[in-house]
Amino acid sequence: MTVVLVGLFGGLGAVVRYLAEYAVRARHPRDRPWATVAVNAVGCGVAAYVGYRFSGALDAHVRDVAITGFCGGLTTFSSAFAVPAVLQREHHWGYSAALLLSTPLACLALYQLGMVLAR
Repeated sequence: MTVVLVGLFGGLGAVVRYLAEYAVRARHPRDRPWATVAVNAVGCGVAAYVGYRFSGALDAHVRDVAITGFCGGLTTFSSAFAVPAVLQREHHWGYSAALLLSTPLACLALYQLGMVLAR
């Protein structure tokens, strides 16, 4: 049953990711993929918060559904590294470099924020 719930919540996270990226791209040019950074960073923050705050309080299966399912569907480092490749192919070197550098930094920052908020 946990596997089914992880799949369902992973799908929900993917839908949230799509909607967030669609909303950002509707307002910004395609060559500025900040939605990818935002959803990856937010997902890292949520995963850290849930993992730390509810460690021991939640059943391991519930944590798996929340973190592996929802946060896993929301975040994807394959997109975080595929988008810069597309930007490089389109000769947007500066945006590609900015995305490659900002994604891990934003994820680490929101991870730490999630830990602080959970305390």
